[in-house]
Amino acid sequence: MKSNKINYFIVGTFVIAMIVGLVGAVAMLTGYSGSTDTYYAVYRNITGVKFGTQVMYEGYPIGQVTEVTPTPDDQGMKFRVDLEVIEGWRIPADSQAQIAAPGLLAAVTISIAAGGSQSMLDPGAEVTSREAENIFTVVSSVADEVGRLSREDVRPLLKNLDKAVVSINNLLETDVQVLMSDLHALYADVGGRLPGIVKDMEVFSANIRDSSQKVRGFLSTENVQMLETVLVNVDGAATNLAQLSQGLEATRRKLDKVIESVDATVGENREDVRKSVAEMRYVAEAVSRHIDEINQNLDGAARNMYEFTRQIRQNPGLLISGTKPEQKSR
Repeated sequence: MKSNKINYFIVGTFVIAMIVGLVGAVAMLTGYSGSTDTYYAVYRNITGVKFGTQVMYEGYPIGQVTEVTPTPDDQGMKFRVDLEVIEGWRIPADSQAQIAAPGLLAAVTISIAAGGSQSMLDPGAEVTSREAENIFTVVSSVADEVGRLSREDVRPLLKNLDKAVVSINNLLETDVQVLMSDLHALYADVGGRLPGIVKDMEVFSANIRDSSQKVRGFLSTENVQMLETVLVNVDGAATNLAQLSQGLEATRRKLDKVIESVDATVGENREDVRKSVAEMRYVAEAVSRHIDEINQNLDGAARNMYEFTRQIRQNPGLLISGTKPEQKSR
């Protein structure tokens, strides 16, 4: 009996030791051992994250997830993930916590990428979160995009290429042969006209040379001096025209002043002017009534003056003696 109790005691002690060792091993593997500090991060999607999910700092395990709390807001549902890390672990303020999987078959972890800030987060503070990048979702979206591209773009493009190849074959079989024959005919025509074209080009070149020599001769020193003289004369003429324009402008101003003075004078003596006009009208009417008599008198006076001057020319002595000239016998 005494031997059985000893055996039971040894077996029980071994089982208890194994259980304590197992708990210690699990605590060491999960990073949950000893005193810890609590932080939290907020995510929109926490696929694969649950209690016990490891928290890694640049790949080094420093703790685990202790609680996931759904929190609704105006934009939908958020999830607060509480993290317990080794007490005294320093996390820079600009660090980012991302949900990541080290490999395709590895478990999901909270991976904290260390920032470069000199200030550290206090325990209980929020760690800036970054949403998970699911490679399977990306591959699926790329596959969908490739399928859409194949259905909507590649197939119509291949059909259009087939049509283009058929059109090119038809063109090569029909139109290209006609084009080649036309090109041969054009080549023969150009070959026949080429000597005449070359001759015309030589004549044109000779004319250009003659023209350049004439221009060079015209641009001699004497002609250049003549042109300079003409330009100087033109400048002088332009100066004179400018002075004449200024004089005309001054004359115009003076005429404007004279006209204003005349207008003022006429305005001030309007009654006298009206009387003078009336009198001039009366005089003109009187002259028009007696103009015939005046014309007759002027006509007689003109005849008498003509007769007087004729007699004086014939006998200037009439101015002294007053005798008649002698009659010449015929």
